[in-house]
Amino acid sequence: MTHRNDPTRDTEDTAETPTATATADALRKRALATLLTARDRTTMLTSCVEGPDLTGQVSPLMSPLVWDLAHIGNQEEQWLLRAVGGQEAIRPEIDSLYDAFEHPRSARPSLPLLAPNEARRYAADVRGRALDVLERTAFDGTRLTEAGFAFGMIAQHEQQHDETMLITHQLRRGPQALTAPDPEPVPLYTGPSEVLVPGGPFTMGTANEPWALDNERPAHRREVAPYFIDTVPVTNGAYRAFIDDGGYDDPRWWAPDGWDHIRRHSVTAPQFWRRDGGQWLRRRFGVTEAVPADEPVLHVCWYEADAYARWAGRRLPTEAEWEKAARYDPVTGGTRRYPWGDADPGPEHANLGQRHLRPAPAGSYPAGESPLGVRQLIGDVWEWTSSDFAPYPGFRAFPYREYSEVFFGPDYKVLRGGSFAVDAVACRGTFRNWDYPIRRQIFSGFRTARSAEVG
Repeated sequence: MTHRNDPTRDTEDTAETPTATATADALRKRALATLLTARDRTTMLTSCVEGPDLTGQVSPLMSPLVWDLAHIGNQEEQWLLRAVGGQEAIRPEIDSLYDAFEHPRSARPSLPLLAPNEARRYAADVRGRALDVLERTAFDGTRLTEAGFAFGMIAQHEQQHDETMLITHQLRRGPQALTAPDPEPVPLYTGPSEVLVPGGPFTMGTANEPWALDNERPAHRREVAPYFIDTVPVTNGAYRAFIDDGGYDDPRWWAPDGWDHIRRHSVTAPQFWRRDGGQWLRRRFGVTEAVPADEPVLHVCWYEADAYARWAGRRLPTEAEWEKAARYDPVTGGTRRYPWGDADPGPEHANLGQRHLRPAPAGSYPAGESPLGVRQLIGDVWEWTSSDFAPYPGFRAFPYREYSEVFFGPDYKVLRGGSFAVDAVACRGTFRNWDYPIRRQIFSGFRTARSAEVG
């Protein structure tokens, strides 16, 4: 399927001013950097394994890595070469092979996919032409090119598939193929366990983030009652107490569908955990290690997060509560891009970009905390919320319905905040992720909340 763009808001040609030229140069530089960063990561993830590990399927939930590689190139061709550049298709016959809506992941290994070297050549050919398009594109003609949106969209798309490929590496059996330094050790967190978020309105979503995706828009006012939220994500040690207390054996804590699911699939702990005598071990990118008590719990589904929260006498935060905790500044009453402010993420703020292959210990990155003192809202682990994935008031699909609109409804739960596997270009205070409540292979954790008594 070739997606159709929505070239609205055409503007008349005007002579470029020095300011406009400088702005265009800055946008072009940013787009180039994010595209190159994404491609470097894609290359690393698809060159560290070979043979069946590259062309086979480790799980029916995941595509072969070689499918992701060619799909990345095909999306770039459709949007940057054809839609923005107005070029003829390079390989129109493969569009359907790499259409994520036409072929479910479980069926992709049976397709006549491009071989690894051919997929690499195709993606490289597309990228070379896309950089030529970038060099000559004016960023003021249509919604698709305004502020370089199409280039940002494609960079985010590639980084999202890089995260998906990293999940495939985690699921893969066999020797270690990826390495990265561990996060800096920090003292055991002993600060307040929760933070009070005041009630009242705040601005949710965005109106001026140029590369924000359609489901993050439009900005709108939300009224939120006062509540408490965990200062840090729930840790492995805290979650282990839930297991030791028989949490997986007590239906009181589970939503009915969740209880049926864990009984049917014999779920008794987070994915990749196993008990060895008196300790818990986990498999992490080909290495077996003791489960670290102070790290945020990882690879739990929504039902597990919800059950833990009930057991703890708490609940999962709503999506609006999560965003208010992450973006609201009680001093100014304004809404920030990120918990720490409007500056792009740096290594002192959050664990992003596959810089590490694990979450950082709870309490890390004090420079990244919100004005209210909530930590690690960005990076480390995706955080489940209690909310279904739904459009904001006034939502308009752009540039195609399949990015968000077809997923709206009660089947999907919203996750917020990103993980260590997410690049900064695809993570911000307004970014929304979603998945089925049974999914555990994703880099998902959570924090809990409770309503504040009023009176």
